[in-house]
Amino acid sequence: MELATHLAELLRDPSRVITHHSVVERLSRDFYWYSPVLRPLLDGKCADVAVQPVSAEEICAVLRLCYALEVPVTVRGAGTGNYGQAVPLHGGVVLDVARMDQIETITDYGVAICQPGVRLGVLETTARESGWELRCYPSTIVKATVGGFLGGGSGGIGSVAHGGLRDFNTVRAFEAITMESEPRILMHEGEDVHGILHAWGTNSVMTRIWLALTPAVEWAQCAVCFPNFDAAFDFGTAVATNPEWTKRLVTAFEWPIPSFFSPVRSITREGATSVFLLIANSQSEQLKSFAVASEGEVTFCAPYAGLRSSPLLSDYTWNHTTLWAMKTDPAWTYLQCGFDTNPARAREQLELLKHRFGDDFLHHIEWMKNGAGTVFASAIPVVRFRTPEYLNEMIETCRVNGVFVANPHVNYVEGGGRYRADNVQLQAKYLYDPKGLLNPGKMATFHRTEEHSTEESLA
Repeated sequence: MELATHLAELLRDPSRVITHHSVVERLSRDFYWYSPVLRPLLDGKCADVAVQPVSAEEICAVLRLCYALEVPVTVRGAGTGNYGQAVPLHGGVVLDVARMDQIETITDYGVAICQPGVRLGVLETTARESGWELRCYPSTIVKATVGGFLGGGSGGIGSVAHGGLRDFNTVRAFEAITMESEPRILMHEGEDVHGILHAWGTNSVMTRIWLALTPAVEWAQCAVCFPNFDAAFDFGTAVATNPEWTKRLVTAFEWPIPSFFSPVRSITREGATSVFLLIANSQSEQLKSFAVASEGEVTFCAPYAGLRSSPLLSDYTWNHTTLWAMKTDPAWTYLQCGFDTNPARAREQLELLKHRFGDDFLHHIEWMKNGAGTVFASAIPVVRFRTPEYLNEMIETCRVNGVFVANPHVNYVEGGGRYRADNVQLQAKYLYDPKGLLNPGKMATFHRTEEHSTEESLA
């Protein structure tokens, strides 16, 4: 393949240009199959070649060549995303940054400076050695990369205390490379980061990241079972919203979701709603007392020993919950919702959805903090897929009743609900990828104009 030959000339080690079809095919996939809508759309999509750079200089060389030849480039972290962000729609090159995995430093003031291919689990472990830890991370922490999380993620474990990636200056800065005839390495700081965050690699390639951490806490993992969802919701809300509790995770699962967690069935109870928590170990006895006073049964509570803990309760939270459901029945899929910040109104919304869809809409609550500092019930409900029309009815019913939905069943940035209303991601694409060669097809509002300059396109 001529393209592969040209690419091999740009890298110090030609073996980092991959043409073997099965490997390229694997590197062209992510977990889009969580969605029964995306699966038929993205099955079989594959790059022509994969490249594994080890430096910003090599990335610049690859982008310079691909720009000249008008070859699409799709950036890949670890492929743990669920929306097809890393699936190339138009062939070309998969730019796999997994080998760019160096942690440069953990500063004394709690900022990690690292490359995009660093695994979040490695960063968490390394940070804790210096008295720090991640502010938030996905349930895929062991495999997910920092760059992939910034490019396609939004929040996770820790968000109940620290919000999402866009909040509270968690992403301090990063360097990113443009897709131009002569690629530029640009520094983005402060508000400028939001043009590139959660843009799926459609407008730049991140190469160096400054990520704010938080002081490490000695945690305890706890599981509490409640006779009904209402009691569990009240308990979860009380812990999540009260600043006196030091917490990293507060999650509630309506029955039968806990029955899907086969490795930890012993800490669930038949017919009961389960609440999983990461709470400061110093508060674990206080939490046990509060749980019992709230009609709960504490079925597990032990000091958290890090990512090698057994059981690791975070493996059943956030979008891992959906994975356990799908292992039980492949008809299950999910939505991403945000309920009213008023708990009473949120309860009304939850009841309305249960009344309308019954056991086709199973409540899975993840409490988190928004950018204004308010803790509220976000959710990744487990929903039964019957037809696309039925799924869309669920989404519309949510929205009509004031429930925010980030739709995980579309394959473009604007449709997923995390798009910036001020269009900074689109503006960045016009500025830094004028030919639309970075992950083409994933930013639906971008239109390449051959006859106009970049500046005219922005006007």
